[in-house]
Amino acid sequence: MSIFTHAVLGTNDLAKSETFYDAALATLGLKKQGDFGANGRMYGASSPEFIITKPGNGEPATHANGGTLGFLAPSREAVRAFHAAGLANGGTDEGAPGPRSFTPTAYAAYLRDPAGNKICAYSFVPA
Repeated sequence: MSIFTHAVLGTNDLAKSETFYDAALATLGLKKQGDFGANGRMYGASSPEFIITKPGNGEPATHANGGTLGFLAPSREAVRAFHAAGLANGGTDEGAPGPRSFTPTAYAAYLRDPAGNKICAYSFVPA
């Protein structure tokens, strides 16, 4: 069970972010759940859990320094597919797929989305 109702990241170019997240999140079994007003999109497995949107206050979206949003991946293969799809759809590399040292089974990849937000996918399934 999650401790969050949802997570939101800002964008200044909804079309670029939508293309990126459609591709990257599909590799994790997540899909678009609909519009979030005129300026956003909602994603999740079966209900809206993640939202990209232009800021409601009309100011430019900015990304957090040190902030990262992590998505659970069902396998190491899904982590690699997430990274490849993100790179192919406007993302930039922030950490290639591979083991992470903080637990024996951690395997992850990091990306920056087109707006500069840092995201990652993690699998904890043993190799």
